[in-house]
Amino acid sequence: MEVLWPVVVLGGLGLVFGGLLGIAAKAFHVNKDERAEQIAELLPGANCGGCGYAGCNALAVALTEGRAMPTVCAALKTEQLDEIAGLLGVEAQAEVRRVAKVLCSGTCDMAATKCKYEGIRDCVAAQRYGGGEIACQFGCCGYGSCVSACKFDAISIIDGVARVIEENCVGCGTCVAACPRNLITLVPATQRTFVLCRSKEKGAAMKDICKAGCIGCGICAKNCPAEAIEMAENLATIDYEKCTNCGICVEKCPKNVIEYKEEI
Repeated sequence: MEVLWPVVVLGGLGLVFGGLLGIAAKAFHVNKDERAEQIAELLPGANCGGCGYAGCNALAVALTEGRAMPTVCAALKTEQLDEIAGLLGVEAQAEVRRVAKVLCSGTCDMAATKCKYEGIRDCVAAQRYGGGEIACQFGCCGYGSCVSACKFDAISIIDGVARVIEENCVGCGTCVAACPRNLITLVPATQRTFVLCRSKEKGAAMKDICKAGCIGCGICAKNCPAEAIEMAENLATIDYEKCTNCGICVEKCPKNVIEYKEEI
C-alpha cells in the first residue's frame, strides 16, 4: 500500500493537469492560415532578412495577416510574385529592380597599404583593429564580410575589392548591412554611372592613399547638364533620380573614378 498510494496520487495529478492542458489548448487555440505554408514554399527560403522579417516563414505569416506586401521580398521572381499575390487576393505591383553596388575602386594596384594585417580575415574584425592593410580608411578592406553574408552568391572579392555579380543579385541588401564602411548601396538596375569612391580625404592626401580615389575637384559637378552631382566633404556623389547617364562626368573626371556601365 505504501508504494500504491504515491502511484495513485501521481496518476490523479497527471489526469488533472492533462485535463487543464486540454482546456487551455482549446481556449488559446489559434486558427492557422493554410496559405502561410503555401506562401513559404514559394518564397526563396534564403532567410536573408532583406524583407525586414526574421526569415521566410515569418514573412509568409506577415503576408497572410496583411502586414506586408509580396513585393517586400526582392528575391521573388515574377512567376512566384504573381502566384503569392493570387493566394492573397491582391495585385502584384511591379517595382524598379535594384542591385547592390560597391562604391570603391581601390584595387591592389591602386590603393596604398599601411601595414601587414595578420588578424581575422573579416572586414568587421579588421575595422575594429586598425582597419586592415589598406591606407584608405574609407576603402574596401577586401576580407569578404559581404561575401559571407550574401545568400545568392552575388558578390566576390576581385583584386582586393568586393564586386557584385549583377545577374545573381536580388537586391536584398544583406551585403549593405554587412559592410562596416558603408561602401555598398542599392541602386536602380538601370543606372549606368557611378562614383566609385567614398573617401572624404582632401585631394592632396588622397593622391598618396589611392591612385583611383576622388580628389574632390568638382569638375564632374560643374559639367553635369542635369545637375545630378553634388560635392560634399571632398566627395562627388550622384543623385540617381536626376542622372540621365549621359556620361559627360566620366569623360571629365581627371582620376577616372567615375564608372560608366555599358551593359544593363
